[in-house]
Amino acid sequence: MSNVEADPAELVCGDRPAPASTLTVLAPRDVPLGGPRAMRVRRTLPQRQRSLIGAWCFADHYGPEDVAVTGGMDVAPHPHTGLQTVSWLFSGTIEHRDSLGTHAVVRPGELNLMTGGHGIAHSEVSTPDTTTLHGVQLWIALPGEHRHAARDFRHYVPPVVTVPGATVRVFLGSLAGSTSPVPACTPLLGAELTLDPGARLVLDVDPGFEHGVLQDTGSVTIDGTALATGDLAYLAPGLSRLELTGHDAGPARVLLIGGVPFTEEIVMWWNFVGRSHDEIVQAREDWMKGTRFGEVHGYDGAPLPAPELPNAPLKPRGSKR
Repeated sequence: MSNVEADPAELVCGDRPAPASTLTVLAPRDVPLGGPRAMRVRRTLPQRQRSLIGAWCFADHYGPEDVAVTGGMDVAPHPHTGLQTVSWLFSGTIEHRDSLGTHAVVRPGELNLMTGGHGIAHSEVSTPDTTTLHGVQLWIALPGEHRHAARDFRHYVPPVVTVPGATVRVFLGSLAGSTSPVPACTPLLGAELTLDPGARLVLDVDPGFEHGVLQDTGSVTIDGTALATGDLAYLAPGLSRLELTGHDAGPARVLLIGGVPFTEEIVMWWNFVGRSHDEIVQAREDWMKGTRFGEVHGYDGAPLPAPELPNAPLKPRGSKR
């Protein structure tokens, strides 16, 4: 998914003040993605309070939405550089096409991970048979040694693992005895957790990771703190066990992300992650000139034009606490 706000601000990624405690709840902001029937998303990363969790630097949570009312998703070809995209659906299907030549369908419970290191372009369109669209779009910042990596696309269907009180789907990293074979450029974790009604779930996690718990459906508490739909709970490194408690008559679903703290300075604007203002300027120019990112074939329409850059130079942000 593109960050297709009409006038995107500089996305602060890496400017992380020390939390007052090991748990911080980040409330989402409502963002329209453009167009007369703008698809709206709940964005929790990046924001000034917390802009990275491990290398995860972007999180849009959307739906469930009635496609007959909203028009669904129709994102024209657009570029990415310096990052990976993770598409994860709860309902609906999305057709993906990219300049690597990939033509794939994103389905619920299946990982589609696209690498746009040096540069890639792709389009995303909800399929005609989709009635309800509901999912999450995540971005991963690539570390310096991998940020010019070649284009890549990986598809993986994680098994459903049953643990006391819940089911787990691990799409990146390792959790609850399940390990994803999809390689990551920094140590990462990504998993969907569905708690049984009223269940208490305790999981062993890597104490070197910082973690984020994104509330999707139902109601859960972490360490006595309740989360609302769309909230993202940040948990600082040092945690060896994660405890979640469900509080509804029905099941509760969350997305768990995590990773080692990302220590590099980066600049993030529109769909680009770089290291300097000049890199972002060059990426924008390359996209507008039709170079570097390749072509997306099979989409009925023109590519998205890049928005104008802000007047002030984009500044790299540090990750030191």
